[in-house]
Amino acid sequence: MSKISRRAFCGMVTTSTAVLATPYVSFGAALPRVVVIGGGAGGATAARYLAKDSKGAVDVTLIEASKRYYTCFFSNLYLGGFRNYGSIGHNYYGLSVNHGVNVVHDWAISVDNAARKVKLGSGATVDYDKLVLSPGIDLKYDSVNGYSAAAQARMPHAWKSGTQVQLLRNQVLNMPKGGTFVMVPPPNPFRCPPGPYERVSMVAHLLKNNNPTAKIIILDPKPKFSKMGLFTAGWEKHYPGMIDWIDPETHGGIKNVNAENMTIETDLDTFKADAACVVPAQKAGAIADAAGVTDGDWSPIVPASMQSRADENIYVLGDASVASAMPKSGFSANSQAKVAANHIRGTLTGSKIFPARFSNTCWSLVATNDGVKVGANYKAGDEKIEVVDKFISQGGEDSATRKATYDESLGWYAGITSDMFT
Repeated sequence: MSKISRRAFCGMVTTSTAVLATPYVSFGAALPRVVVIGGGAGGATAARYLAKDSKGAVDVTLIEASKRYYTCFFSNLYLGGFRNYGSIGHNYYGLSVNHGVNVVHDWAISVDNAARKVKLGSGATVDYDKLVLSPGIDLKYDSVNGYSAAAQARMPHAWKSGTQVQLLRNQVLNMPKGGTFVMVPPPNPFRCPPGPYERVSMVAHLLKNNNPTAKIIILDPKPKFSKMGLFTAGWEKHYPGMIDWIDPETHGGIKNVNAENMTIETDLDTFKADAACVVPAQKAGAIADAAGVTDGDWSPIVPASMQSRADENIYVLGDASVASAMPKSGFSANSQAKVAANHIRGTLTGSKIFPARFSNTCWSLVATNDGVKVGANYKAGDEKIEVVDKFISQGGEDSATRKATYDESLGWYAGITSDMFT
C-alpha cells in the first residue's frame, strides 16, 4: 500500500460524496435541520461534510460537551513519548468559522423520536429532521469484578483520551525499579484505537528507556488478537524478556481486581501491580440507548446509509454502530460519516446519493520506526457491511518498510484531523 499523504487522505472517499447537482431548496422554506451528537471522528466529519457539501442548503448543529477533543488514535504514542499531549488535541473553530456549523458545547441527554427533538443538559431542546449519533463508547465497569468508576483513578483504563491517558503515563514513569505493569485488555468487541497491544508496546518502550528491569504482564480475556504474530515478534525483538502474554485458558479468568491493593486475582495467581491498566467491556454511548436505537450493547444499522434499523431518521456512526466487518476505529468512523452525510444530503436536498464504499486501516507502533498495519476496503451488502479486499503487514519486513509504514500513519493522522476539524 502506498504512503498516504495528508492531501491524499482528505481526498479519499470524498469523490463519492461530491455534489454533482446544486441542492434544491424551496424559496422561503426553512432549511432542513441536521443535528449531530458527538464531535469525534464520526460526528465532526459528518457535520463538516454536511455543511460543506450542502453549500448552505442544510442547517447543521454539532452537540459536543468538550471544547477540545483529544484523539484516542495516537494517544498511545503520547504514552510512549513519541508525541506531546497538546499535539493530539483539536478544537471546533474550523467547523464553525469555515463551514457554518453551529457548535453547541453541552450534553445530549435524551431524544424524543416522535417530536424529533434532542434535550440538552442545559434544559434546552434542539429540533431535527435528521439526527446523527456518533457518541463513541461507554464502559461496562462491572464486567470486571471489583472494577468501578472509582477504581479507574488507581487502575486507569485510559480508553477515552484525556486525563486518564496522562494519569497512566505518570503511573508508568513512577513505577519502582524492576516493578510490574499489568494490562487487562478488553474482550471483543472493543474500540481500537487505543489498541491494547500497541499500548503494551508503548509502555515497554517507555520502560526500556527508564526502567529496563521492569516487567509487563498481559492477562488477556481473549485467546488471540489482531496482528498477534506481528506484535509478539516485535516484542521479542525490541523488548526481550520484558513482556508476558497470558491467555485465558492459562490464567483461568479475571476473578477480581482490587484497586486499593493494586492486585489482579486469577485462578493462576494473584498478580501485584505497581501500575495497571484495566479495560472493561464496552457498549454504545448512552445517548444511543436513550434514543432507542440499540439492540443489546450496540446499534444495528442499514449498511448502505448508516441509518438506524430502529428509526430511519437517525444515523449511527463509528464505535456505537454494528458495522459488521469494520472495526471500531477512527478511520472507520470517518469513512462511515461520509456515507451518512451523502445519504442525508441527498434525502433532504435531492442531490445524488452514491453507492456506499468504506475503508479502514489500523496502524500500530511497536518500537521506534517499527510500524505495522492491517486494513481493508468494504462495500454495503444487503444485510451487513462486507469486505472487498484486505491487507496486513508481513512478518520479516525490513526496517525501511516498517519505517515507511510508521511514516504513513503520520500522514494519515494529519489528514484525518484536517478532514474532521478544518
